Amino acid sequence: MLEVTAHAKINLTLEVLGRRDDGYHQVRTILQTIDLTDRLEIEPSSGLQVECDQPEINGEANLVWTAATALATHCGIVPHARIAVKKGIPMSMGLGGGSSDAAAALIALNVMWQLGLSSGDLAEIAAGIGSDVPFFLTGGTALAEGRGELITPLPSLPPIPVILICPKVTLPQKTAAMYSSLNPAHYSDGGVTSRLVQILTGVGFVIESMGSLTYNIFEQVVHEALPELNGLWDRLRGLFQNPLRLAGSGPAMYCLPSNEHEFRSASNALQPYGVGVYLVTTTGPNPAWGPQDEAERGLA
Repeated sequence: MLEVTAHAKINLTLEVLGRRDDGYHQVRTILQTIDLTDRLEIEPSSGLQVECDQPEINGEANLVWTAATALATHCGIVPHARIAVKKGIPMSMGLGGGSSDAAAALIALNVMWQLGLSSGDLAEIAAGIGSDVPFFLTGGTALAEGRGELITPLPSLPPIPVILICPKVTLPQKTAAMYSSLNPAHYSDGGVTSRLVQILTGVGFVIESMGSLTYNIFEQVVHEALPELNGLWDRLRGLFQNPLRLAGSGPAMYCLPSNEHEFRSASNALQPYGVGVYLVTTTGPNPAWGPQDEAERGLA
């Protein structure tokens, strides 16, 4: 059996540059993995089975199934594995759990099926599964462009404590709805992201400055799209030294850098409302993926 870990992500910045001819939006965003994880257990089987401890995403409803079949199709084989997905990342929060699971499956099955594909091959397959999937092949800190599939690794942040808040709020077809809420007045030239890239790749980076450098365009429309968040935002006002930001298209929110005191304050403030509050840490990238390295590591 192979066991692999799939990390959640937050968006340090998220800008939308405009709408593309193919219907997607052009984005410029800095993605960052955190140590909130799902776990995949993978073993040989005569066919393909995907089982999750969240039954609504068993089988073909899970991106892991899509990843396994895409990988098998690319290599001209029949997919054969039993994959158990154990969720630790809250679903539909903008944290990329499904995409991360798909990337972890690609990496592990490349080893189990002895396919010998390069990281570039896996990235090409990943881009066809979902916009965030290529990023999760390596994780860490990275610039994502295009519709999110064009990844440029950035110098890794040191471990930074992050408060993560996951409200029980749902919006049907959330990502599409959030993008549909944008209009040309929300589009930008990506300058906020460029400034943070410049700082991350320069010298003299100060962790304490990170909070003022984060940005997410969806915060300008989320209050109408998800009005339930307004009350939570009000209850949290004044508890944090740094700004509270959306993770991806939400509804998860985060604050960084943070600390144990702010975590306790937020937990106490939100305890009556059944909101998940986590104190997590930013993580660096996975080791460089190469077929030989993967086989030697065993992924366990």
